[in-house]
Amino acid sequence: MVPGRCQTRVADADVELLPERALHWPEAGVLAVADLHWGKTESFQQHGIPLPLGVLEDDLARLSSALTATGARRLLLVGDLVHSKQGLTADVISRVNAWRENHASLEVVLIRGNHDRHVRTLPPTWRMEDREDAWDEGPFRFAHHPEAATGRYVWAGHLHPMVRLTGGADRLRLPCFHLRPGVGVLPAFSAFTGGLDVRRGRKDRVYAVAGTAVVEV
Repeated sequence: MVPGRCQTRVADADVELLPERALHWPEAGVLAVADLHWGKTESFQQHGIPLPLGVLEDDLARLSSALTATGARRLLLVGDLVHSKQGLTADVISRVNAWRENHASLEVVLIRGNHDRHVRTLPPTWRMEDREDAWDEGPFRFAHHPEAATGRYVWAGHLHPMVRLTGGADRLRLPCFHLRPGVGVLPAFSAFTGGLDVRRGRKDRVYAVAGTAVVEV
């Protein structure tokens, strides 16, 4: 077992929940992430809102780290890859181009989310398969919206799940993986996002991303 990762079994398949906010399905060589929101900082800056630089670089570095650590052959982007058409600046495109060249042999698939629909076509230099519908493979369906599907376990995004933890006077609010019967919601991959507090059902499992580790809470 790799330190920091949380191994669990879903729909008779072994998966790993990574502190990089990614899902690893070792048997299929798949890494899945959701809600990257590339260009969000640039979108806000164009509206005169000053925001710190380096968000995209940090997210790309974390994504590279997860790909290198797992040896994944395919990357599934489970919606909201880009934040807006305005944020897709020449500089953002160039920086993603450089990242893509460092992972030239990687198969990348985008399952479009609601934000992605504002961008008609992705830059061809990113070399991504662009899908409007869900991606079905083995026991799983990968789709942006967390809606149950007959016969498959759905991995989704969209909600940016967060969990609140308390211990005496201490309180934490952390991104998390929220595994419900039939649907698992991935944490937002981008660190520059808000989130929705999870409402835990009786059969739900919640795994918090606590720094360099994923822990069940």
